[in-house]
Amino acid sequence: MARSVKTAVVGAGPGGLVAAMELRREGHEVTVFEKSTRVGGTWVYDPSTDSDRVAVHGSLYRSLRTNLPRQLMGFLDYPFPGPSESFVDPRAFPAHEEVLAYLEGFARDFGVLEMVRFGAEVVRVWLEGDGGEWSVEWRNEDGSVAEERFEAVVVANGHFSVPRIPEIPGIDKWRGKQIHSHNYRIPEPFRDQVVVLIGMGASALDISREISKVAKEVRIASRTKDTVVGKLDSHDNIWQHKMVKCVHEDCVVEFDDGASLHADCIFYCTGYKYHFPFLETNEFISIEDNRVGPLYKHVFPPAVAPWLSFVGIPNKVIFNITLQLQSKWIAHVLSSKVALPSEETMMASVEAYYQELERVGQPKHHTHFLHPNEIEYLNWLTSEVSLPPIEEWMIQMYRAAIENLKSHNDGYRDNWDAEYWTKKSISALSKGARIQ
Repeated sequence: MARSVKTAVVGAGPGGLVAAMELRREGHEVTVFEKSTRVGGTWVYDPSTDSDRVAVHGSLYRSLRTNLPRQLMGFLDYPFPGPSESFVDPRAFPAHEEVLAYLEGFARDFGVLEMVRFGAEVVRVWLEGDGGEWSVEWRNEDGSVAEERFEAVVVANGHFSVPRIPEIPGIDKWRGKQIHSHNYRIPEPFRDQVVVLIGMGASALDISREISKVAKEVRIASRTKDTVVGKLDSHDNIWQHKMVKCVHEDCVVEFDDGASLHADCIFYCTGYKYHFPFLETNEFISIEDNRVGPLYKHVFPPAVAPWLSFVGIPNKVIFNITLQLQSKWIAHVLSSKVALPSEETMMASVEAYYQELERVGQPKHHTHFLHPNEIEYLNWLTSEVSLPPIEEWMIQMYRAAIENLKSHNDGYRDNWDAEYWTKKSISALSKGARIQ
């Protein structure tokens, strides 16, 4: 007989929404805690930034668009609108406003909104002694604090809110400006400035090009081994450098390639930290150099599985599909449809994974970066929940999109052959293929 479990979900972003839907679908009793007044999580644009008194959750800049085409932005049984259906953005890589509208539609159409307690910030989650239940304590908008017990907790609070800052020699004496992409919204504050931007990911590509339109110079620094030092051919005021070697009190920046210059601002496009300040579970799980562990398959801490789980930890994946497959797995495990291995077997799997990362030279802070094995991970999840593997057309589209992104070409989104991939996806779906 299927088991129904009283479950708390922390966060009403994409992970929390799809987790709530899958849990409800399996007959579980679900309560979603969301500290803001709307769903969407990181996809809710907030023009404000961090201050000394308030830390904002959102990290969207005003011009942000997705890194994957719209065909890869949907959940399994709730496709993202195609370009002909879209009333907001006809482009293959839509802007953040359309993603938020999609998530709001998903929450409405699947009845998730009725499960969400808005204005409820989770401040403590801990395991009660002998009862084996989880206590969740939250703060309401009026400042009052409440507590409730649950049989299981799903953590889905996202990981794009707490900046990860590299250690740079001399930075404690630097008198210039510093900013992380978490607090970037528009380019105007960088007008006529010399900006040293650290990073080579998608946000670094976007932001460096955007601020170059108003800045005096943009100097991109990274640890990427194949960095070609020098001015970019297509830009008069963008240069690439090796990593920053050190900075000085007089605002001089030295690079590992031997160059140095006076800069107005150091701009970090260096990613984010996993952050669960409400969890009082140090004996079961910890974060070390951005490795959340131990986690079996990036989801379950073996010592307390399946009663504590995480949705959305992996990076470099087809994100929304990963969220849903993880959620479906969690829901099936809680209802006893799927059995987990023993704690010892799960721990052995985690240790074997860590050893493999070490063997191939993957740094600890990239533990949850699944590329190039993300499809293998997704297909493992599909097998656990008795779904067919990811469709081949989707794999091809995803791999093409990744190569497109890795090219670091300006306008890579708008150079995408949208017509070709739209026809390919429509053809596959018309033959009965589903995004599974």
